Amino acid sequence: MSDVTAPHPPYLAEGPRVGLRPFRHEDAGEFTARARESKDLHHPWLFPPDTAEAYAGYASALIEDPARLGYLVCERDGGAIAGFVNINNIVRGAFQCGALGYGAFAHAAGRGLMSEALALVVHHAFGPLGLHRLEANIQPGNHGSLALVRRAGFRKEGYSPAMLRVDGAWRDHERWAITAEMPLPPVGGPRR
Repeated sequence: MSDVTAPHPPYLAEGPRVGLRPFRHEDAGEFTARARESKDLHHPWLFPPDTAEAYAGYASALIEDPARLGYLVCERDGGAIAGFVNINNIVRGAFQCGALGYGAFAHAAGRGLMSEALALVVHHAFGPLGLHRLEANIQPGNHGSLALVRRAGFRKEGYSPAMLRVDGAWRDHERWAITAEMPLPPVGGPRR
């Protein structure tokens, strides 16, 4: 794993316990090690890159594609990567919307860090980014992810059968969203 005490770019947003910063190619070692350690936590919902080659392509897309923004969730105490939140499929114009993808790493799961991070992303998206809507599509059995968006104030908007191909099969998803007019989640609010 990379040295988490090495200098990192400034945080784009900070809460009491986490900071958000952009993905960098230099984070491959720590990110992929955390992904490998977290396979049991993520399966069957999520498959973050766990090799240097896979991370290179993943990070490049988040760094270079203007329709995608990726944020590493870092513990402010020491800078360790605790997870990630990405805003994908950003559409500007009259829509001003993005779709969220996120995951905690095993060492950080259950500590409320992702609740704080998601609140920071929502505030950043509706503030400096100028978005109006964020969506999260979640498999019905992914109780941890459903609880996360509920805590953040997202509303359930529907159900989509066979919506996304995940782990080799077309999976049903619940559609959750939050808009700029809705009450925003408190940053550093209640812990899990």
